[in-house]
Amino acid sequence: MDSQNKDRYEIHEAAREGKTSVVESLLNANPRLSSRRDEDDRLPLHWAVSYNRPEIVQLLMQSKNFDVDAQDGLGWTPLMMASSLRAGDGDALIDTLLSAGADVNAKNNNGQTALHFAASKNNIDTARKLTAHKASARVKDKRGQLALHRAAAVGSVPMMKLLLENKSPVNATDVDGMTALHHAISEGHGDAAMMLLKAGAETDKRDTDGHLAIQLAPDAKIRDFILQSAEREGIDLEQ
Repeated sequence: MDSQNKDRYEIHEAAREGKTSVVESLLNANPRLSSRRDEDDRLPLHWAVSYNRPEIVQLLMQSKNFDVDAQDGLGWTPLMMASSLRAGDGDALIDTLLSAGADVNAKNNNGQTALHFAASKNNIDTARKLTAHKASARVKDKRGQLALHRAAAVGSVPMMKLLLENKSPVNATDVDGMTALHHAISEGHGDAAMMLLKAGAETDKRDTDGHLAIQLAPDAKIRDFILQSAEREGIDLEQ
């Protein structure tokens, strides 16, 4: 970055680096800097959230033109970024953003919501906060995936239970014709697969390549575990 741009985006850099006093000084000199967008179409707020700088977020929220749902160039809101932080790290930020009225069902350019990211990162506490604020577990992104597909892919049984309790369809398919069960089995998550089967996952659904979920098991050990567990539970598993 050349020196002119470095000066122009000094507040963005300070927000990333957690330099609260620098951000405060820059805002005092020019309050409009809070709404300056950088080359990624990001506000200082986006960087403060993605680098988990709660003190700086609080400073930026005092701006007259503060928009809690401001989107960057990819359509990401601050709440989406906070929901993508490592489990537990973004709790304070999420509480702050939710209390400021953040839209829990806002979508980015790929149609993903904060709940999709919480599920991908297995941030169960974040997901609980989001659903408590009416985040929908029924939103599909542009690949046709629900948050449930993502939770299944990472094998999170608690996350899947939460999403199903919040009326996520268990048998929805994505653009590849894959259900959550397909994702759980293909990633080798036997316990997650069994949880879905007990919740009513259909075993006769085929993906766009014609595969049943059980046929995507990465090895015989996973396949046998699922087949034997299903038999013990009295579940007929299409093979």
